[in-house]
Amino acid sequence: MRADAARNRARVLDVAYETFAAEGLSVPIDEIARRAGVGAGTVYRHFPAKEDLFRAVVAERIRLIVEKARTLLADADPAEALFLFLRAMVLQWGATDKGLVDALAGLGIDVNGVVPEAEGEFLAAIGELLAAAQRAGAVRTDVTVPEVKALLVGCQAMQSYNADVAERVTDVVFDGLRARPE
Repeated sequence: MRADAARNRARVLDVAYETFAAEGLSVPIDEIARRAGVGAGTVYRHFPAKEDLFRAVVAERIRLIVEKARTLLADADPAEALFLFLRAMVLQWGATDKGLVDALAGLGIDVNGVVPEAEGEFLAAIGELLAAAQRAGAVRTDVTVPEVKALLVGCQAMQSYNADVAERVTDVVFDGLRARPE
């Protein structure tokens, strides 16, 4: 790839990430091209369909999230790693990355269909965190990965709906995940 083509591709990816994060996944490719200062043809040469652009952006975001999960598994108390991860997903990334929230919720695009490997890695990371927390006795043993993802998506929706109460709602959800005293 020529140097100018590589720069244009990188610029398009940066702008697409910023745009999807700020406005969600509904922004047209032509608008992303305009904001990147390139023609729509340049975008389509690198990303023939919006799904291709989305795939590149989301795959990178999920990679960073999975990396964060694995770091928490290695460095944090296993009883708290899951809660630290979920809190970051809701209150950090959920507050600043509308595209990621839309992707996880399946709004506007089928993440599993477009980026199945990223979705699989994300669910596997949640599974590892969940299993570690359950082994540590911190999380109910009857909770599954799909339920944790559903709770995460719900809490992220709360962040979008009413950021002022999102942290409190997240705490209430976490209390429901915690193991009950016997």
